[in-house]
Amino acid sequence: MDCDNNNGCDASVLLDSTPGSPSEKESPVNNPSLRGFEVIDDAKAQIEAQCPQTVSCADILAFAARDCVTALGGPDYCVPGGRRDGIVSLKHEPLQHLPSPFSNATQLRDSFALKGLTLAEMVTLSGAHSVGSTHCSSFSTRLYSFNSSHPLDPSMNPGFAREMKEKCPVGSERGNDAPLVVPLEGMTPNRLDNNYYVGLKKGRGVLSSDQSLMSSYVTAKMVRNRARDGDGWGKKFAEAMVKMGSIDVLTGNSGEIRKNCRIGLDWTRLDYAESNPVFGLRMD
Repeated sequence: MDCDNNNGCDASVLLDSTPGSPSEKESPVNNPSLRGFEVIDDAKAQIEAQCPQTVSCADILAFAARDCVTALGGPDYCVPGGRRDGIVSLKHEPLQHLPSPFSNATQLRDSFALKGLTLAEMVTLSGAHSVGSTHCSSFSTRLYSFNSSHPLDPSMNPGFAREMKEKCPVGSERGNDAPLVVPLEGMTPNRLDNNYYVGLKKGRGVLSSDQSLMSSYVTAKMVRNRARDGDGWGKKFAEAMVKMGSIDVLTGNSGEIRKNCRIGLDWTRLDYAESNPVFGLRMD
């Protein structure tokens, strides 16, 4: 979520809103689904107690992402450090830059290409949807109103569609109660593995953006390869995560190093000469 925005990997997604200026946290794509900010707050507080204004919030996010991948059974990998924190966070930017759950494979390719990521890396990083969940409203049109000829999306496995209709009955996305959610991948929803691709082969992709990877020969071949070789996918995933973590990073005298990840400093009045990490320092 952080690296996909217009500013790159700069921890802008962690900033709280200020009067008259709602932050990325308030974007419909982040609120209320993006959670766990208190975990980053705790990590930052502990690091600040030992090394004041040395490790940025952007680096903490990158390290935390790696640790989550490993904790969920995915690959371990080294993360370059030395990012600095951005000072701008705007509510409208995530909608402009994050791929939509309704995107097709071409739109996904173009969105990732804007960040310097290849088609193969896009397919590889999509495997992150092996874990997590989504609101019924993100895919209910596939179940009930796909188009004038097919109420049900023909690319969806019929048995899987029946399962999803039970979990997301018609009209549930418009209810007043808490939004209904389903796992993005139902076979091993709490493990980061290549079952995401196995599901796509069977027409069990929840989001149309995911299932669209089977709509072209090139991406479908990539899906089948990753479904067949979990270890190979894991290695590619780690490499793509490192590359994504270097998108438009702030280094040198750019940006700041926040004391509190939720609050930006008035960095124009502070001297960071004594805490100026260089991007590329390996922090394991």
